[in-house]
Amino acid sequence: MSKNKGFSITSSKRYSLALFELANEAKVLSKVEENSFALLNLISTNKDFSNFIKDPTISQDTFFNIITKISEISKMEILLKNFLIFLIKKRRFFYIEKIFKNFLEICSEKRGELKSEIKSAKKLTESEIIKITEELSNNFNSKVKLNYKHDQSLIGGLVVQVGSIMIDTSIKNKLQQIENKMIGA
Repeated sequence: MSKNKGFSITSSKRYSLALFELANEAKVLSKVEENSFALLNLISTNKDFSNFIKDPTISQDTFFNIITKISEISKMEILLKNFLIFLIKKRRFFYIEKIFKNFLEICSEKRGELKSEIKSAKKLTESEIIKITEELSNNFNSKVKLNYKHDQSLIGGLVVQVGSIMIDTSIKNKLQQIENKMIGA
C-alpha cells in the first residue's frame, strides 16, 4: 500500500509541474491558476462532486461530459480542459485534488510567496487579515500568502506560522505551559 501512496504523490507532483510549465509557456498561467482554484474549491465544498471524482465505476465518457459542461459554464481555459481530459484518458483523474494543490503551491513559490497560516480565537475581519498579511510581508521582506482559520478551541490569542517559524500566543498554549510546569515541579 505504501508503494501506491508514494506513486500517487510522485505522480501528482509531476502532473502539477507539467501543468505549470504548459500554462506558463502558453502565457495563460493566471487564468489556469484561477480555474484550478475554483475547481479545488468545488471539490472541497461539494461532497457529491468530490465522491464523483473518486468513484471508479464512473465511465470515461461520463467524466468527459461533466468536464465539458463545467468548462462551458465556467469559461475554463482550454489548456486546463485539455489537461483534465488527458488525466481522464490516463485514468489519473482521481488525483486531481492533489494535482491542483501542488499546482497552486508551485505558482505561489514561483511568485516568491511565503506560505503562512494564522489561527485566532476571535473571528477576524477582512481588514484585520489584510493588516496582518501586510505586517508579516514587511517583517519577512517577502510576499506572504496567508491562510486564515477561526479556532474557538484557542480560548484567546493567535497562532501564527510563517514557513517553519511558529508564534503561539494563545491562552490554550499558555495554560498548557502552566500545566507542564506544575507536573514537572
